[in-house]
Amino acid sequence: MKITADQEKLQQDILSGKYRDYYLEYGRKSSDDTDNQKNSISYQKSENTRFALREGLPIASITVTGFCTDGIISERHSGFKENVKLTFGANNMVQYRVDRPKFYQLVQLLNKGCFKGVIFLCWDRASRNKGDDTIIRKLMKAGIDVRFTLANYDKTSSGELHMDVDGMFAAHHSRVTSEKVKLTFRESRDNGLWTNRAPVGYLNIGSMGEKPLDPVRAPIIKQLFEKAATGEWSLVDLARWATEQGFTMQPMRRRRTEDEILAEEEDDVRLKIAAIERVPTDNSIHKILVNRFYTGRVPNNDGEWVPSNSHEAIVPDEVFNTVQEQLRKKNKGIHYIEVLDHPLRRIAYCGDCSRVYTPYEQKGIIYYGSRCKEGCTNTNKSINFDYIAGKVGELIHSLSFTKEELADIDARANTDIALLETKRFNQLEAGERRKKKIREDLAYLNANRLTLLRSGVYTPELLAAEDAKLNLELELLKNEEDASDVSMRETVKEIVKLSELLENVAVVYDLAKPQEKDRIIRIIFSELTLSGNTLQYKVKKGFEPLAARFTPTYDPIGWLSELLNYGESVAISIKELSTYADLVGTP
Repeated sequence: MKITADQEKLQQDILSGKYRDYYLEYGRKSSDDTDNQKNSISYQKSENTRFALREGLPIASITVTGFCTDGIISERHSGFKENVKLTFGANNMVQYRVDRPKFYQLVQLLNKGCFKGVIFLCWDRASRNKGDDTIIRKLMKAGIDVRFTLANYDKTSSGELHMDVDGMFAAHHSRVTSEKVKLTFRESRDNGLWTNRAPVGYLNIGSMGEKPLDPVRAPIIKQLFEKAATGEWSLVDLARWATEQGFTMQPMRRRRTEDEILAEEEDDVRLKIAAIERVPTDNSIHKILVNRFYTGRVPNNDGEWVPSNSHEAIVPDEVFNTVQEQLRKKNKGIHYIEVLDHPLRRIAYCGDCSRVYTPYEQKGIIYYGSRCKEGCTNTNKSINFDYIAGKVGELIHSLSFTKEELADIDARANTDIALLETKRFNQLEAGERRKKKIREDLAYLNANRLTLLRSGVYTPELLAAEDAKLNLELELLKNEEDASDVSMRETVKEIVKLSELLENVAVVYDLAKPQEKDRIIRIIFSELTLSGNTLQYKVKKGFEPLAARFTPTYDPIGWLSELLNYGESVAISIKELSTYADLVGTP
C-alpha cells in the first residue's frame, strides 16, 4: 500500500502520542450472523457515536487509509474464527496470529498507548473467541479504557463475572450458528442438493434446491461433450469452437486488492468490481468435461456421486464416460519424447487403488507395473502381457451366447418378445401424450409471457429456465421415440448377430499378435481392473446385454425389455467388429 506524505505525518503524530487522550470506535460485521441487527455497521456507528457524546468521550478525528475514517473502524470478519497455530519464543514468550487485520492494528496502537481507549457496541462485536478475549482483557488490566455501549462492567468480581458470562454466550452463539450451518449443509448433501455455486451451464438463483439450466450455455456444453466423445477434437479446438458459438464462462469478479480488502465496510467495494465474462480456454473446457455434475449428480457427504434433486443432467452417463475414456487416451506424460506403442496402455488398472498399470519392456517381454497407493492390498503389482491377454481371451469366449441360450431366445420369439413389443407401443403412446402436454405448456408460456412477468409469477430468468426445461424434455422424448423406432425382433436379431461375430473374433484373438489383440480388446472393453488373480472388466455399451448375463441380478426374461436402449450401440459394435474382422481375415 502506497503511503502519501500526509498519511506518513499522521502516523508519526499518532505514534508520538498526539491522540493519547482520544478514543476510537470499532464496528465489526460478522459473516456468520447476518440477520442480527447488531451486525449492521451503520447501527453500530450511530449507537457508539451517541454513547461517546453522552459520556463525553472525545473521538480522534483522524482518517488512516485502510484503518479508520474519522476515528471509526469498520471490519468484516467472523469473530468466532481464530488461528490456532502457536509460536514459542525466548523468555517464555507464546504468540498466535490475529486474523482480523484492523483489529490487530487497533490493539497494537492501544498497547503502545497511542489512544486512551476504544468503544465497542457490546462484547460480541469485540470478540467471540478466547484468544481475542485474552488480548482485550490484558489491555483493560493495563489501563486501556475499553467501553461498551450496551453493557457496563464495573471493576468488581460481579463485573468480571458479567464479562465472563457475556463472553461465554457470545462464543456459544457462534458455535450454535456454526453447527446449524454445517448440519444444514450435511442434510442438504444427503438429500441430493448442491450446496455450492453451480458450474457454468446452470443458473444460480440463490437456492440450493434449484439450479435451472442456462438456456444459452447448456446446449453448447451438451455439444462440447458430444464432440469430445468422438475423440477427433482437441481441447484447444473445442475452446475455439465454443468461442465462435458465443460461449463465455460465468461472469466473475476479480480478486480484491489489499487496499480494497481494507476499505470501509459501507463502501462495499465488491459491488464496484465489474463481473467479467471470459472466453473459454482449453483448461476451462477440460474442467467442464471432467465434471460429473453435468450428468445430473452431486457428491454426498461420503464423496460419492448420487442423483441430484437440484438440477437436471445436460449429458447422459454414456457420453460422459466416453469423454473420460477419450481424455485418458490423450493424457500423455510430457516427459516422454515419443510414446512407445505398447498394447493395453491406459486400459488396465489396479482393482484396489485404481492406479494404472504402465507397460514397460524387459528382455523382449512386455510387462505391466502399477505404482499402487500406500496401503493398497493388491498383491499382483507386476504382470506380463501374456498373463493378462490370456485372461481377457477367456472373457471374450464367454461373452457369446451358448447354444442353449440361443435356443431359449428363439423359443421366446413368439411369446415374450411379442408381449414386450406391445408394451413398447403403449410407452410410445404415453410419450406422445406427454409431448402434447409439453407443447401446450410451451404455447401457454409464449402466449402469456408478458402477463406472467408483470404479475410476478415468473422472473425473466425463471421464465427462460422453464422454457429451456420444457424444450429439453421435448427433445429427450423425441430421442427416446427415435431409439424405439426399431422392432424388438430386429433388435434381438442384431444382438444374436453380435454374439456370433464375437465368437468368430474370439478365435482370431487367440492367434493374433499383441497389437491386434489390443485393438480387439479396445473394441469390446472400456476398462480392465486386476486385483490378485481376479480380473474385472467394463464392456462398451453395445456389449452390455451380453455381459449382463453374468451379473447376480440378471433376469433371463427382463433383459429383453431393456434391449431397445442398446440398439444403436449394438449396431456400432457390430460395425467395429466387422471392420476389424475384414482387416485381419476372420475365418
